[in-house]
Amino acid sequence: MEIETKRLKLIACNPEFVSKISPREYEIGNHIKEYLGELKNDSSIQGWGIWFVVNKNNNNIIGDIGFKGKPINNMVEIGYGITPSSQKSGYATEAVKAIIDWAFSFNQVEKIIAECLDDNIPSIKVLEKMKMKRVEQNNNMLKWELIKM
Repeated sequence: MEIETKRLKLIACNPEFVSKISPREYEIGNHIKEYLGELKNDSSIQGWGIWFVVNKNNNNIIGDIGFKGKPINNMVEIGYGITPSSQKSGYATEAVKAIIDWAFSFNQVEKIIAECLDDNIPSIKVLEKMKMKRVEQNNNMLKWELIKM
């Protein structure tokens, strides 16, 4: 499963793809290992978990993005991270827009939520560019939502 944008490929995490990633290329974090275990037990979560963000220009993995599970009550939560060397290039914005568009293409998704630290200015800017609305602040965490139009 793959989504293409102008500069990126988003590749849904799967065992075959992960097996080809060298540790020098991209660190496979615990969140990826946990997701692969869940995917092994339930293939219906494919797409509703982690996607790798790949720079089409050089095929390097520059981050990961995705959802924290399948839609529940017509809602999914998004999360993302871009490697420091690829930040400040608009990649996060491009990837987040693509994954939001993908999620909203399904009838069972009416709302996308996110959260970030209140001092994470780059993430705040990305979420604002996506027209997400701040709906709550709990201690140092900002909560955001976007309703399907």
